[in-house]
Amino acid sequence: MIVAVSGMDSLGERAAKMREALQKSQTITDNVVTILGSFDSRLSVLETAMRPTQIRTHAIRKAHENIDKTLKAAEVILTQFDASRQAEAKILKGPHEDLESYLEAINQLRSNIRFFSGNKGFKSSDAVINNANTLLAKAISKLEDEFKQLLALYSKPVETDRLFECLPESMRPSSESPGNPFGGKNNHHEHQNGTSETGGFKHLTLIPPRILPLLHDLALQMVQAGNQQQLLRIYRDTRSSVLEESLRKLGVEKLSKEDVQRMQWEVLEAKIGNWIHFMRIAVKILFVGERRVCDQIFEGFDTLLDQCFAECTTSSVSMLLSFGDAIARSKRSPEKLFVLLDMYEIMRELHSEVEGVFGGKACNEIRESMFGLTKRLAQTAQETFGDFEEAVEKDATKTAVLDGTVHPLTSYVINYVKFLFDYQTTLKQLFQEFESSGETNSQLANVTMRIMQALQTNLDGKSKQYRDPALTHLFLMNNIHYMVRSVRRSEAKDLLGDDWVQRHRRVVQQHANQYKRTGWSKILQCLSTQGLTSSGGGGSAVPGEGGSGSGASRGLIKDRFKTFNVQFEELHQKQSQWTVPDTELRESLRLAVAEVLLPAYRSFIKRFGPLVESGKNPQKYIRYTAEDLERMLGEFFEGKTLNEPRRKSPPLSIINSCLVSKKIAMENNISPKDKEDETRECCSKESCEYKPGKPVSDDIIPHILNLYGSCATPRDFEIYASNASFEDPLMCAHGYVNVVASKCFASKGNLIFKLKTHCITEHCLHYKTGLISGVLL
Repeated sequence: MIVAVSGMDSLGERAAKMREALQKSQTITDNVVTILGSFDSRLSVLETAMRPTQIRTHAIRKAHENIDKTLKAAEVILTQFDASRQAEAKILKGPHEDLESYLEAINQLRSNIRFFSGNKGFKSSDAVINNANTLLAKAISKLEDEFKQLLALYSKPVETDRLFECLPESMRPSSESPGNPFGGKNNHHEHQNGTSETGGFKHLTLIPPRILPLLHDLALQMVQAGNQQQLLRIYRDTRSSVLEESLRKLGVEKLSKEDVQRMQWEVLEAKIGNWIHFMRIAVKILFVGERRVCDQIFEGFDTLLDQCFAECTTSSVSMLLSFGDAIARSKRSPEKLFVLLDMYEIMRELHSEVEGVFGGKACNEIRESMFGLTKRLAQTAQETFGDFEEAVEKDATKTAVLDGTVHPLTSYVINYVKFLFDYQTTLKQLFQEFESSGETNSQLANVTMRIMQALQTNLDGKSKQYRDPALTHLFLMNNIHYMVRSVRRSEAKDLLGDDWVQRHRRVVQQHANQYKRTGWSKILQCLSTQGLTSSGGGGSAVPGEGGSGSGASRGLIKDRFKTFNVQFEELHQKQSQWTVPDTELRESLRLAVAEVLLPAYRSFIKRFGPLVESGKNPQKYIRYTAEDLERMLGEFFEGKTLNEPRRKSPPLSIINSCLVSKKIAMENNISPKDKEDETRECCSKESCEYKPGKPVSDDIIPHILNLYGSCATPRDFEIYASNASFEDPLMCAHGYVNVVASKCFASKGNLIFKLKTHCITEHCLHYKTGLISGVLL
């Protein structure tokens, strides 16, 4: 109990102390609140007192910031002014001393203009801009002058020898020809002249590579200044005249249709050969080089690039095409067909280059003009081909070949057709140009057959000029045989077919048989027994065959011998002047006559000769032995003149063995070369006594020089002959043709064709024979 009371007293004491503490804390709190309240009043007073100071401080800070901004802006402006002054100094010096710095100054000036244009709040902005624009205009003007001077300085007409050096070796003209107006080639200066080879043709550097970037930078500045038209004009005027002058140096002329019509064919043909080479050089070398220049100078602005290239090449292209167009529109004639085909071929060859070099919309007109010329050439060539067929059929030449040999028209037409087959691919393209359907091979075959038929029709008409029927058939035999042989040895056989060849060989045989019948039937009647037998009468008689008891009158026998002698001598005199130019045909025809005449004569001599020999002066009537007739038959068809001495001919027995050998070769399908070798070996026997003519190469040189003496010299042929290894003189002559073709820029096809058709003098005979036989084809 006592413990409980004691605990209660202790608890009370603690509660009293706690109460006292709480009262003190409340008193302190009230005092603190009172103090803080007094602080708040004082702070409000302080804040009120400091507010003006704060406002002044903020204003000062803002002022400092504005001052900093103004200083920076002023620094930028001063920098622009300083840059302008530096740019102006460089621009006033001009671009000659330091073009790179001059271009940098122009760029800086443009930057200044852009700056002040964007900061027009400055009072002097407009004045600065106007001054800068004036200075920039002067700078661009000087820059135009620099572009013009720099372009003109490095734009020089290209010398022809540099152009020739860019050609493949096989196409380059020889430098030794004195008639070559373009100079020779010089391989030693290839790198100095700035060429690089690709695909046979070398790239021609028209402007040094180190200059092109400078021209590009100048052009870029002019474009940025909006001076595209001035740039276009400067480039066009400078490069266009240089290209034209380069073509003139090469030999290109701008000719009209009237100019072409006034030219002699030989002159015109030479110009056409040149033009073909000029087109190849211009498109594949000159225009390709100009395109590369344009691509580098105007890189980055394609529209201007195409327009500049089109405008600077238009006049040069027109200069080239004017001649081709004049030829295509000129009066048509057969001899122009080959050159038309050559011209058409070069235009087709250049088609892909034209598409590539003259790409772009701005070059559309140039492309169309080139492709248009291709079509006109094709059309003119096709029309000329058609005219040729009509001309052959209607050829009204009255001049007859007196000896019945191959008519010039025949050799002309056949050689014409054979040369056309060198252009088979081109002719097929011609037919495809204008025919939407059909086999081009069959079309070409049909045209060829029509030409052959037209020739035969014309020859039939010409054969009627002869009064002697035998000569009529000999003439037709010669000409149709020439046609058949030429077809067999050329590609025409593949088109015309074996049926055509066999059919016309039969025609040749028919005319040969008709010749024998009409030419020899009368003289063979002199050797028949008909009308010689008599049942009686005066004069001596010889017993008839079979011991019939009937005899022949000596007088009738003598008359027969006299008549035979007169007729044979007349035939010999006349037919020795006739000509069968083909050796095989000539000998076979002689043999055919001998096979009929000699047995009949021997039989007649054997039967009736003793009657004459027993009388007076038998040699007056029996003038010839069978061997004499055989020898004289060997002189037939030689085309001799009356005063020409007789040449000893090989016996017909030797000829017969040659022909039999050759016939066996033909039946066994031995090649033409083998047949020729066999015949040559056979007829090289001493009994043949055939002597070779003058070397063909020597014979033909004068004729070639007569045609192309302006650019081919005898020295050229001597050089060629010393280097040639041809044993066959015909092949050597063919090499000479190549010499002329390359040195004179002549079409080889036209040159050989011209020699074929014009080589009619005796010194050309061997070469012409070789040409006609197809050796060179």
